[in-house]
Amino acid sequence: MIIRSLISDDLQAATVLWESAGLTRPWNPPEDDLERALIGPSSTVLGCFHKQGLIGTVMTGHDGHRGWVYYLSVADRHRRSGVGTRLMAAAEAWLREEGAVKVQLMVRSTNEQVTEFYDRLGYEDADVQVLAKWLR
Repeated sequence: MIIRSLISDDLQAATVLWESAGLTRPWNPPEDDLERALIGPSSTVLGCFHKQGLIGTVMTGHDGHRGWVYYLSVADRHRRSGVGTRLMAAAEAWLREEGAVKVQLMVRSTNEQVTEFYDRLGYEDADVQVLAKWLR
């Protein structure tokens, strides 16, 4: 099992993984997020590869101070095997190397199973409200 940054040849596999994990939304094409993350100077998408190919991803980036994590996903047959934990450790290491001092992530309130996963990794509710506005 290896973890490395994705390349353009991996984009289709990552999209399929995200769709199967229920991470995509119709108004937000995953291909666009992947492309932006891979060409951006302060972001990457890390992939976990096993014999059968891509089995997990995590997108990460920073603003020079705070790091962010998105699209943590693990193929169904590899869940609860430590892949998600290894991907989060790799994302945190990447952010540290980039100079970020804090990492943040957003979890949909309906996703209780993943909240328990992040609790075990030491993440806590930051008691903030996320506000958003589409820039179209």
